[in-house]
Amino acid sequence: MNRLSFEPGENCWRVASAERFALIVDGADYFRALRETLFMADRLITLVGWDFDFEIEMLPGESDDEGNAPDGFPNQIGPFLEALVDRRPELEIYLLKWSGGALIAPGRLLPTAHIKLLSPDQVHLGFDGRHPIGACHHQKIVVVDDSLAFCGGIDVTDGRWDQRDHAPNNPLRHLKNGEIAQPWHDATTVISGDAAAELGKLCRMRWARAQDSEMDEPFTPGMDRWPDSIEPDFRNIDIAISRTEPPGKNHPPITEIEALYLESIAAAQDYIYLESQYFSSDEIASAIAQRLQEPDGPEVIVINPVAAQVMLEDEAMHVTRSRFIRHLAAHDPHGRFRILYPSDSANGGIYVHAKITIFDDCFLRVGSSNIDRRSLGFDTECDVALLADSEEDRRTIRGMRDSLIAEHLGREKDEVGQEIERRDSIIAAIDALNRPTGKGLRPIHPRKETFLGSLLADTRFFDPRYRSSAAARLGLTSRHVMYGAAAALAVGAIWWSRSRRR
Repeated sequence: MNRLSFEPGENCWRVASAERFALIVDGADYFRALRETLFMADRLITLVGWDFDFEIEMLPGESDDEGNAPDGFPNQIGPFLEALVDRRPELEIYLLKWSGGALIAPGRLLPTAHIKLLSPDQVHLGFDGRHPIGACHHQKIVVVDDSLAFCGGIDVTDGRWDQRDHAPNNPLRHLKNGEIAQPWHDATTVISGDAAAELGKLCRMRWARAQDSEMDEPFTPGMDRWPDSIEPDFRNIDIAISRTEPPGKNHPPITEIEALYLESIAAAQDYIYLESQYFSSDEIASAIAQRLQEPDGPEVIVINPVAAQVMLEDEAMHVTRSRFIRHLAAHDPHGRFRILYPSDSANGGIYVHAKITIFDDCFLRVGSSNIDRRSLGFDTECDVALLADSEEDRRTIRGMRDSLIAEHLGREKDEVGQEIERRDSIIAAIDALNRPTGKGLRPIHPRKETFLGSLLADTRFFDPRYRSSAAARLGLTSRHVMYGAAAALAVGAIWWSRSRRR
């Protein structure tokens, strides 16, 4: 059996020690910890994200009549950041957002323009369009004073806040339009020490690539910025940082994350537990099929949402998933594969946005990458991972696994752990603890294919992988598309203005 190790340049970019490391599950705990950490910042805050919504409340339900949180500062993220630099003039804040977000969420243009044009000079908003056409910047990283970092799957945007019980119709989970958002399961990590400093360097590289200029801020890691609300899971443990990046002028595609996925699947002996928004990677499905055919291979449990949020995306991504489910069922002679979705207490689906891998109580990976072709060979992603050597650290990873499964089943963590140990099988334990209705894990069945779904799945229109023949190699990027769109809007505005004066 293969033994997994972290190899910089192969399955990771850097390996560095984390003084402290914790897994944060779901948005309520994340946004509280993020606020605490940002409040402590002295010199530099860097947020790198797929999207930012500057109007969201970080602590829903805790605002006073003036819109302030209990700490006395504005609850909304945009005014909160402005208040931080007003309080501490030496603080600089850099926000790097995917340029294509304006097309996906045009309603956020005005708040974004306010941050760009009207915020204090210490707040720097940049847009990242240095990608092949169709690719996106998908990393979700926050670094404070080069000393503490959050890295995972939670975007600082609308609809990401939720509590671990995922109660249906929770009024605190309201969107800006007043609607109640669907339950949302997500995860990230918080890291201090040298590993956080390396993530700070990565963010500086991303800024320089997107903006053609350096941050020009001193690099002074080593400060204590750990949030009080989070208890560390690990201390003094090595962390691997892995990336996906499309090719640039001076480098080939970076596929460290895919290599780490494939090597971890090959190394697992007892079980592989995966949470992901999608399940549409040919390479991952083939690697799992190979392990399922082994007489003594691992159990494989995949947690997905039952459906995508948008109909077109659902047709594109989950027809492919259905094909893989059929393929794996045909190559699973020992019955060791399950793909499931979590339901809430009202039998509604909980949307899974977390990107987590755990195997054999010894490996944990959390990040921005999904199990799809985009994340493994087209978009820009960042994951972090660790290997547990000591029995204490293995016990911690086992507890994380049990806690995640317990959240989905509506059970206690210890109850799940005891059932898995008693049955020597995660699948058997889930079957035993699953309730027939309400909170629980439900099987995802293959769907019948529609014409549109088959077309989108066959072409991989929404799930491409970079090819050397792509138009991007001619130098066209998403940034050029955005420049063109902006120019067209400007010309249209001038024409409209002149026509009204005639």
